[in-house]
Amino acid sequence: MKHLQRGTFYGQTNETILLDGITLTDTVYTHSKVDWHYHENAYFTFILEGNVIEGNKKEVYNCNPGSLLFHNWQEPHYNIKPDGFTRGFHLEIEKHWFDTIALSDDNLQGSINIAKPEIKFLMYKVFRAAKIEGSAVDFSTQTLLIEILSKLSAHRDSLLYKNPKWVQIIDEILHDQIGDTISLDYLSKIAGIHPVHLSRDFSKYFHCTLSEYMRKLKVEKALSLLSLQKQSLTEIAYECGFSDQSHFTRCFKEVNGLNPSAHLKLLLMK
Repeated sequence: MKHLQRGTFYGQTNETILLDGITLTDTVYTHSKVDWHYHENAYFTFILEGNVIEGNKKEVYNCNPGSLLFHNWQEPHYNIKPDGFTRGFHLEIEKHWFDTIALSDDNLQGSINIAKPEIKFLMYKVFRAAKIEGSAVDFSTQTLLIEILSKLSAHRDSLLYKNPKWVQIIDEILHDQIGDTISLDYLSKIAGIHPVHLSRDFSKYFHCTLSEYMRKLKVEKALSLLSLQKQSLTEIAYECGFSDQSHFTRCFKEVNGLNPSAHLKLLLMK
């Protein structure tokens, strides 16, 4: 089985930034299929553009723009790239980095498909910092990575302790119906809990209010649509459920730190 060293990924590398224990790689995928292989270090794959299918011993992930995967070191997997342009941003972590900051990776074993929007927004920040700061990005990356891993570890812990069933039901509905008009009464009926109970306990499991979480999911979808470069900002705004482009721009900047046009400009930087 092929063993890939630090900073090595299948495809054409646009940029590699080597930091202390961390490597950032911007790669265009050029292989239609990559057989089973593993990397010497743990790493995140963040799909910026296009699509890729990634499989491991337990699961197969159909990744589109905005998909975020974590692989622990030496975790075997394979890739299939459908026709079209696909680009990924990788954040690779050497083993000694975890020891340096006294952070354990014990509950981050195997491969993880990360759906939490707040973790994805942090990865967008890492990508933006890399494009803006270049090789001076070390401090930004270190602090953002610690926050990413802390949130990911907390999420894995919550799964171990079995959240109530309604939490997963609500999360699936909100992800599946982004852009639709969804009421508290509608959610409570499907989840089988009282509206007051849902409203009161939502932040306990999602760490924000229901309306804030819905805005995050809308912005996350908008980020994915922006990468396709096929729709106007107005069209994206309406597809994601915003009342108008002005509302879309305001929420997008509030959640993601940049307005849509500025984000698209950074995305086009190679």
